[in-house]
Amino acid sequence: MFALLDGNNFYVSCERVFRPSLQGVPVVVLSNNDGCAIARSNEAKALGVRMGHPWFQIRHLEASDGLVALSANFALYGDMSDRMMSLAAGLGPTQEVYSIDECFIGLDGVRGDLTVRAHAVRSRILNWLGLPCCIGLGTTKTLAKLANHMAKSAERKPGSYPAELAQVCDLARLGEDARDALLAATDVGEVWGVGPRIGAQLREAGVRTALDLARLDTATLRGGWSVTLERTARELQGLSCIDLDHAPQPRQQIACTRSFGQPVTTLAPLIEAVSEFTSRAAVRLRAQDSAAGAVLVFIRTSPFRKSPQYSRSVVVPLAHPTQDTAKLVGAALHGLRSIYQSGYALAKAGVMLVQLQTYLPHDAQAGTPAGSVATSVRQGEFDFEALGSPRDAGHLMKAIDAVNARWGRGTLKIASAQARVPRHDEVATQWTGKQERRTPAYTTCWSEMPVVRT
Repeated sequence: MFALLDGNNFYVSCERVFRPSLQGVPVVVLSNNDGCAIARSNEAKALGVRMGHPWFQIRHLEASDGLVALSANFALYGDMSDRMMSLAAGLGPTQEVYSIDECFIGLDGVRGDLTVRAHAVRSRILNWLGLPCCIGLGTTKTLAKLANHMAKSAERKPGSYPAELAQVCDLARLGEDARDALLAATDVGEVWGVGPRIGAQLREAGVRTALDLARLDTATLRGGWSVTLERTARELQGLSCIDLDHAPQPRQQIACTRSFGQPVTTLAPLIEAVSEFTSRAAVRLRAQDSAAGAVLVFIRTSPFRKSPQYSRSVVVPLAHPTQDTAKLVGAALHGLRSIYQSGYALAKAGVMLVQLQTYLPHDAQAGTPAGSVATSVRQGEFDFEALGSPRDAGHLMKAIDAVNARWGRGTLKIASAQARVPRHDEVATQWTGKQERRTPAYTTCWSEMPVVRT
């Protein structure tokens, strides 16, 4: 038995916790560089604002309909997510955090009325954090995900599903006929794992609803589409095929890319930007105990501007796989200088760490398992670093990560990343993205903490 808990319009809900005046007002949260809508309140959805809707196309709604647009405040959203997930964990003994605003809960062995328990957890999250959410329950993860969709739709779109399913929907407690009726009322594209392309193919084949998919012959699915879609159909039938992922697999590549707040025409700000992007990627690399064997760097102009176009990328291999920020930044800047050309108004840059492998510190070289990284020199290689700094800076990197985690990102950084990410009330540097509408980091920064005056 599984539950899927999902925050309603999560980014907007986080903003409303600290600005109650936004309740009932159409609100959107904009992406990096304030480019497009990545979260919408129900009121904004009613105005026709789509996910990914470019800001310049909906900006007129500010004057005509009172639309409020906010820059993304990811520090706030991440902290509120941690709080919500800690409360959601009380629903069952096991938890898989699926994204920043949703998680699966394993309910095996939980006694009592699960629907009542789910309502209690939902109320606790709403009362303690001010965050509304919906919970779906089912015998499989796919059914739990679908039940969550029904709970949200029944609350937001009265009449789409029975009103008693709003906020918490437990498909397991329904009879077979009632459950089939709900699946028949659900478009096949709403099923977890059925994307737009596969959804279009299924509709063309006459499979239009979730019930149609559940009743489709599994051999037909395997032969006409894939084993993955066959597994989805079996999950809709109530056969659990997907377990909770307690320890997600390490990423095979780690990227950090950003659009600039304004065009960059010189090398100096590019060096700052690429150094910062590489440093952020390196933190994530160390978090999963991996080392990178190569660094990819790219720069490009905006395809939407009527100016000379330029787009280049390069992969810089490393002598030894590493997670040392200094070495990764050095490789990235080497690649940047090799592809940079003056005379272009660059709009975006990015860094990707590739050829990732398991990392082992220098003192664990003996008995290195196959497929892992040791920092020792291998047969046939020259030790060009023998006269330089120690090859394994693992302890230093851990210390830097600990300081930045305690005192804020950017407290200690590589010298080439001179610019500091500005606070909400500061002017951004040339390469940092626009965040003209960002609210304070209410819960993660002492200087931005709200003050109550009596």
